[in-house]
Amino acid sequence: MHRGNLDDLLAFVAVGRERSFTKAAAKLGVSQSALSHTIRELEARLGVRLLTRTTRSVSPTEAGERLLRNVAPRFEEIEAELATLRELREKPAGTVRLTAGDHAIRSVLWPKLAKFLPKYPDIKIELAIDYGLTDIVAQRYDAGVRWGEQVGKDMIAVRIGPDIRFAVVGSKSYFAKRSLPKIPQDLISHACINLRLPTYGGLYAWEFEKGGRELKVRVEGQLVFNSIFQVLDAALAGFGIAFVPEDLAQIHLAKGRLKRVLEEWCLPWSGYHLYYPSRRQSSPAFTLLVDALRHRG
Repeated sequence: MHRGNLDDLLAFVAVGRERSFTKAAAKLGVSQSALSHTIRELEARLGVRLLTRTTRSVSPTEAGERLLRNVAPRFEEIEAELATLRELREKPAGTVRLTAGDHAIRSVLWPKLAKFLPKYPDIKIELAIDYGLTDIVAQRYDAGVRWGEQVGKDMIAVRIGPDIRFAVVGSKSYFAKRSLPKIPQDLISHACINLRLPTYGGLYAWEFEKGGRELKVRVEGQLVFNSIFQVLDAALAGFGIAFVPEDLAQIHLAKGRLKRVLEEWCLPWSGYHLYYPSRRQSSPAFTLLVDALRHRG
């Protein structure tokens, strides 16, 4: 339908409801003469009189009453739907699907979500633990979490955590019978606890840097996990050396359960970032979540 016809019908409904050109014109924000002209043009196009006008009153004709009875409720439905959309904007709702590694969820996402969710009871969050560099568009996730350097250039990246540093650690019982590694290459002769990452084509090669020199070491050991928390547990149990985020090891280092080595080779990396497609039409719920997760340190 032509937009002009819709505007004319809205004008007619206003006059029919108010039974007055003066009141309808004020409600629509137009002049009384312009409104009268609009109704005359509508009647001319339809070929039927819609309103009976006298000097004292305006009332619908039989045809006008029929049109008002059938058209007005539809406009009311549209107005109600628009009001609902405005309410959603003011009271955001919906489900936001995120994919991230378990360390990112525990260390960064969950502390912020625990404060965010009570404020917005109609927003639901679905978290999927995944160590792979998931194609969030193909898998229909709203966003994913990666370290900064892993985010594709075609994505919007929002920092949600501070820079992250890894630590090479082992239990006192493990090191009691072995010499401490002095350089990363020494790890080859140690029992190390491996982490399997799909995106790295197998076992993760431990990454080091010192004095501008980058080094990757592929280690060996009896245990391989696909979760960093199990890697840490195995190190605490004395099964070998682990390469874990510093924040996970900190409490155990402080209490003497773990000993740290090769610290000078473990430089900070870009922290966790939330990423999502640049052309994404963000919902109010998603926009609020991004702002809540944003790192402000």
